[in-house]
Amino acid sequence: MADETNKTTEDRPLQVGMMLFPGFTLQDLAGPQTALGLHSKTHLIWKTMEPVPTDMGVTMNPTITFDDVPENLDILFVPGGGGTPEIMKDQEYLDFIARAGKTARYITAACTGSVILAMAGLLEGYRAATYWPFYEPLIALGIEPSYDRVCIDRNRITGGGVTAGIDFALSLIAEIKGQDAAEFTQLVLEYDPQPVFTAGHPRSARPEIVEQISGLWGRTAEAVRVAKAHMERRAQAG
Repeated sequence: MADETNKTTEDRPLQVGMMLFPGFTLQDLAGPQTALGLHSKTHLIWKTMEPVPTDMGVTMNPTITFDDVPENLDILFVPGGGGTPEIMKDQEYLDFIARAGKTARYITAACTGSVILAMAGLLEGYRAATYWPFYEPLIALGIEPSYDRVCIDRNRITGGGVTAGIDFALSLIAEIKGQDAAEFTQLVLEYDPQPVFTAGHPRSARPEIVEQISGLWGRTAEAVRVAKAHMERRAQAG
């Protein structure tokens, strides 16, 4: 039998670090974890082992703290959600992501998680996708936006909002393990989307429906303020 230590990335479970933070969107993490979990050991990462509230009123239990995360993760993943503007101000959180990102093979995010990656300095020189109302803070951080549902730029892979996390995960699996593994995963998930309506993105939704998404704009404006303040501090530091 082959020595387990000699297994390649392609035939061993991937080590996936999935960040938590108060107010993250459950689906942003649950979709990718369901897909990636078929091929990986997923670590749910937070500062402590206390349950972390999502923006859906459900809590998620961390499996590991910052101090115990394995070095050289195959994948570092950041979800998004309503708590994004607050976690953008959390230097301890951003510093951890920056450290983990130095050795992770793939640096990834879904939804507004790409804005958090940008705050941690991990998207400079890369294109990135994000949740459709959050492109302004991403651009304010100097990141070239991608308006694709999934953006692959070398080892930075980012997805759009919420349900795009599944497309993101399948794209990531295909990148690492090949199309067969991705198609296997898609079939296990029975991921066969047939939208009832065509209102899933502003490009196809009726304008009056887009205008109803009013609660998000306050979070977007706050994220822009945090992003601009961050860039000003960086410019002053030289």
